[in-house]
Parts: sequence; structure tokens; C-alpha cells
Amino acid sequence: MSAVLDAHGHPAHDAHDHAHGPTPGWRRWVYATNHKDIGTMYLLFSFTMLMIGGVLALCIRAELFKPGLQFFNPELFNQFTTMHGLIMVFGAIMPAFVGFANWMIPLQIGASDMAFARMNNFSFWLLIPAALLLVSSFFMPGGAPAAGWTLYAPLTLQMGPAMDAGIFAMHIMGASSIMGAINIIVTVLNMRAPGMTLMKMPLFAWTWLITAYLLIAVMPVLAGAITMTLTDRHFGTSFFNPAGGGDPVMYQHIFWFFGHPEVYIMILPAFGIVSAIIPAFARKKLFGYTSMVYATGSIAILSFIVWAHHMYTTGMPVTGQLFFMYATMLIAVPTGVKIFNWVATMWRGSMTFETPMLFAVGFLFVFSMGGFTGLILSMAPVDLQLQDTYYVVAHFHYVLVAGSLFAMFAGYYYWAPKWTGVMYSETRGRIHFWGSLIFFNVTFFPMHFLGLAGMPRRYADYPMQFADFNEVASIGAFGFGFMQVYFFLATVLPMMRGRGEPAPAKPWEGAEGLEWEVPSPAPHHTFETPPKLDETATRVVG
Repeated sequence: MSAVLDAHGHPAHDAHDHAHGPTPGWRRWVYATNHKDIGTMYLLFSFTMLMIGGVLALCIRAELFKPGLQFFNPELFNQFTTMHGLIMVFGAIMPAFVGFANWMIPLQIGASDMAFARMNNFSFWLLIPAALLLVSSFFMPGGAPAAGWTLYAPLTLQMGPAMDAGIFAMHIMGASSIMGAINIIVTVLNMRAPGMTLMKMPLFAWTWLITAYLLIAVMPVLAGAITMTLTDRHFGTSFFNPAGGGDPVMYQHIFWFFGHPEVYIMILPAFGIVSAIIPAFARKKLFGYTSMVYATGSIAILSFIVWAHHMYTTGMPVTGQLFFMYATMLIAVPTGVKIFNWVATMWRGSMTFETPMLFAVGFLFVFSMGGFTGLILSMAPVDLQLQDTYYVVAHFHYVLVAGSLFAMFAGYYYWAPKWTGVMYSETRGRIHFWGSLIFFNVTFFPMHFLGLAGMPRRYADYPMQFADFNEVASIGAFGFGFMQVYFFLATVLPMMRGRGEPAPAKPWEGAEGLEWEVPSPAPHHTFETPPKLDETATRVVG
């Protein structure tokens, strides 16, 4: 009996075998087209950028520990604040969520891989030169950009050559984001397992589908704003230069038309992660799945009509202030629906509090606080007093650190046993959670009072009456930074090295979804033939 041959004349089973394992050595990573490898690289890259951005944050807090200039001159201090923002937003938070998407979306929808595997590789490797350009701007003549992460004109028109490097880096990162978003949309719409309708998808896949559309809509807007800045700097245009008839406030409108949907780009995937974890540890179905999907879509649509609530102090007419005030308050409705649904899921559930659930509940608590302060800032008369004070700093760190970052930690502890094949140490996970939660609040809660008392942000010095709260915040910041180093050394490294209890295929009793149907660690290639699903589209039949 003759063997079955493949297209190249080799025995078919041999052809199949060599495609299964990863390529050994550095080629596996440089030429990676496997969604799991690319997801891992995204996560490691984002953690590296988190550490760099964190060091800059600690430089800021060291300077603000006492009144007077301690370590840095005001120019360098402003470079730290600008680069901290840019690195955290574009280098840490966004790539981390793309890493989660790469790892989990194909596993959750029963796809063999992402739709465009080579483009996936390219979109990751674009981040490396962009990050190097951004960080190396510190060593360019005049130092790094110091115009704030929002890159407002006319400051950007007065910066040195590092500004051009920053603009180029953000262009590259934007291209990477757009390619990642296209990949996710095509994968989710075209590669779901038969029987998994859109309304049976896990919410993480839903939140990322909506986020990907947001990315495609707004990244070109940012590209336009920074390109106009570039032509103002070098090619004699006057888009934002008042001396030539330009308007600096126009830059703010364009930037925030990108910037506000960007805030939701950084929080919607977090909602998806939390929506997977809370039902698993409450051992109940997610309450109000359909309303969660519609709430996510509503938040995305509303995010396009609220941008000028960042601009109440620019001389906006009262009619404009009223419109943006009411539109911003409206976003509280779908967000409130989500909070209600998570609490209703936990209500009378058989809850246990392993580390993923601790971070998810911690997320609910601190994100709600950040949401409330956002509601306060949405009111024009209040915002006129609090604009550009530490109250705003406290607000967006409650949303982005306690929101995005805590959700990512929850997602890591929840899915990492599937990625690595070993369980993390529950004790170390709890130390990381409680340390992070306490130090986070010690750092950022006092900033509300500093803002209410009128301390402006981005100042390297301050009068004596702000000293006590600043001291407390700085101590908290160093504690919070230490906890993230502890997380890497005590949890991530041992798991990457395979040290720990072997993880079962389904380590969490209440977890549902296709990702728990494959062994732990997940094989290099999964779902080569689409799985047959049961009616709920959460289990493989047969």
C-alpha cells in the first residue's frame, strides 16, 4: 500500500509533523507567525515599557517628595512627565492588550491562528524601532519632548529635534495599532468556529472587536495632528502657529477627537477580561450578556462626541460647554450598566477569591471611583476650577492604572496557567494584589486633595502647603513600583521557567470557554480543524 504524498512528494504525515513544533532558537521569535508567540512578545515588550515608564514616574515623585528643586531642573522634569505619559499609553497599555488579544482571541473563538499571520509579525516588530526612537530622544540635542503627552502647540513648535523623533515614533506605533486592529476584526468576523454566532462570543472577543474599530477610526486622526505639527515645524505651514494665522486650539480639537476614544481603547478590553473572570469565580453565567454587548457599543459611539470636555477652559461658548457636559454624563449610563451587571453576576454566587478574582473586584472598586471623579470633571463649572490640577491626574490614574493595569494583572493570573502550563503561587499573587491596591491608593488618593487645593500638574516645585500630601504620594509611588518588580520576579519569571504545580486543562472550576478545552500549556498549534461546538458555543462536542 503506497503512502499518501503531499504536494512536494513527501509522505503527508511527515509534512504535517514538521509544521507542529516551534522553530528552535532565535528564529522562532524573529520570524514568529504563531499568535501565541507574538502575544508573548507583545506582553514582554509592554512590561519592559511599563518598567521604563515607571522609572520616569518615580523620578517625578522623587522630585516632588519635598518642596524646592531636589534633583532635576524644570525642563528635565517636564521631559519626564511627557515621556512617562507617551511610554505608558503607547508602549505599555495598548501593546499589552494587543498581546492578550493575540493569545486569547483565536483560542476563544476556535480559530487556528490570526487571519494575517505575517502582518501580525510585522505589526509587533514595528514597535521595537518606535520604542527605541522614543526612549533615545532623551539623548538628542535639547533632550526629550517636554510639551506634555498631549503634545500641544505652540510648545511642540518650539521643541528641539527630539520632537521629530517622537512624532516619527508615534507614526510607527500608530501603523502597528492599525494593522493589529485590522487583523483582529478579520479574525473575529471570518474565523469563528461553526456555530459560534457573534452573540455567543466571549465578551473579551466582543470588546476587542469594538476596540479595533475605534483604533482604525482614530489613529489616522492622531497621525494627521502630528503631521501638521511636523509641517509647521519644518515646511513653513501655519496650522497651529498664530503668527501665520494658525490656531493652537484647533490642535486641541483634533488631538482630543483622537484622545477621548483612545481612553476607551485602553479600557474596553479590560471590561472584556473582567467579564470573563467574575462569572468564573462567582460560578454563574454573566448577568445581562446582551446588554453588556450593547453597552460596549454605546460607549464606543458616545466616545466620539465628548472630546471637548477636555477643553472647557479654552474659551468655549456656553452652548458648547452644555453639549459636551451632557454628552459626557450620558457615558455614565452604559458604564453603569456594566458595573451593575458585574455586581449582579456576583450577587448570591458561590464566590471564591483567588488572585484573578481579587484583581477583578479591586478593578471594580477603584475603576468606579475613577468613574465618579470623571463625572465630577464632566461638569463645566467644576472643571473650570479643577482643570490641569492634580485632581485630573488622580482621576485618570484611577481609570488607567486601577482600570487597565489591574484588569491586565487579573487576566494574567487567570490565563497564564494556560499559557505556561504551571500554576502561580497563590500567596505571592495575593501579596502582589494587596501591595498594589494599598500602595496605589496611598499614591493617588491624596492627589484629589492636592487638586482641590489648587496644585497644578507638571510643575517641578510647589509651595509648602502641599508638602504633606506630596510626601505621602511619593512614598506610595515607590511602594507601588516595588510591587510590580516583585510581580515579575516572584510570579512571571518562575512561570516562564516552568516552576510551579502543573496546571490542569481547566484550573478554574467555574471557567467557561473554548480556551479551557485545550491542554495546559496550550499546544503550539490549536484548532487546526474547527471544533464542533455545543449549543452554548462554550464547549467542544466529542
